[in-house]
Amino acid sequence: MNFNVFASQLLLWYPQNKRDLPWRNTQNPYIIWLSEIILQQTRVAQGLPYFEKFVSYYPSVQDLAKAPTEEIMRLWQGLGYYSRARNLHECAKQVVNEYRGQFPSDYKSLLKLKGVGQYTAAAIASFAFKEKVAVVDGNVFRVLSRYFGIETDISSSQGKKEFQELANKLIPKEHPDEYNQAIMEFGALQCTPKKPDCDNCPLLDGCFAAKHQMVSSLPVKEKKIKVKTRAFLYHDITCGELTIAKTRGPKDIWQGLTDFPLVEFSSPEKMDPEASNLFHELQAFKPSINFEKEKTYKHILTHQKIFSNFVSFNIDKDHQSALEKWAKDNDFLCCTEAELEALGKPKLIVRYLNDKK
Repeated sequence: MNFNVFASQLLLWYPQNKRDLPWRNTQNPYIIWLSEIILQQTRVAQGLPYFEKFVSYYPSVQDLAKAPTEEIMRLWQGLGYYSRARNLHECAKQVVNEYRGQFPSDYKSLLKLKGVGQYTAAAIASFAFKEKVAVVDGNVFRVLSRYFGIETDISSSQGKKEFQELANKLIPKEHPDEYNQAIMEFGALQCTPKKPDCDNCPLLDGCFAAKHQMVSSLPVKEKKIKVKTRAFLYHDITCGELTIAKTRGPKDIWQGLTDFPLVEFSSPEKMDPEASNLFHELQAFKPSINFEKEKTYKHILTHQKIFSNFVSFNIDKDHQSALEKWAKDNDFLCCTEAELEALGKPKLIVRYLNDKK
């Protein structure tokens, strides 16, 4: 098995085909770390504007560490997987407080940082410090599986270990940073999940999958994600300039983001405002009520499918003091339009608010 040919071909292909991306023009570990966290489970086209926004707001890890959590969540709004934003903030504070504002310069030390796993640590170690440690992401799994004909399930612990060991054997001592970039870029642009450009592939002659008509069946991933369906009935409560909102707590989706008071039902078909305790509590304020049963919002997450509807309550300003006390007693927020706009919100809520305008 000629590993040198494989690595050499990738290193020849990369300079001629790579995309010009801002995090590739630096060895600054902060910029590299920021890009890697933002791009986890995110396409480059979607993540690039967020990366540029974060670099503009927070040019250094010190700037990010001292930023308000609410501001970070607002900037992250729409990117999803919000635990990344919380870990991003915690990691920045850790680097400032425990490492005097300097990222650790080796793979093993980088693994001690909040939210930094094997892939991210390898990326920072190789790109910023040229350490010979291989990155293994979805693109790398695909390229290695097809070229070397590996049928081990990539979602299994055995598969992850096998691919990591192979990747570490392949990475050259010279230019480990460029090689890691090359194999990931090759998977993203050439050896794509669907319709890879095999006819113009520089690795075609040695590719096991191409020789054995197995391109479409590799890599193997047997673990299927169980998707849970949830039904949220939101209560959009307004009184003059105020809107009642709610900060989402731990141990559920969208932790730390802001939405509205809600009642969860067992299925979308069973969503009924009058079956909600909140609905009956709000009758004390004699609101005007609007509910369009047909206007359901659908939001797809990796493990969950959310169906939401909104019942709106417009309350006369004569009841504002009583409403504010009720909100405080229930740990809800009373927000002006500007305050609500400044808070980080799930994309589903943003869509609803935009539809209201």
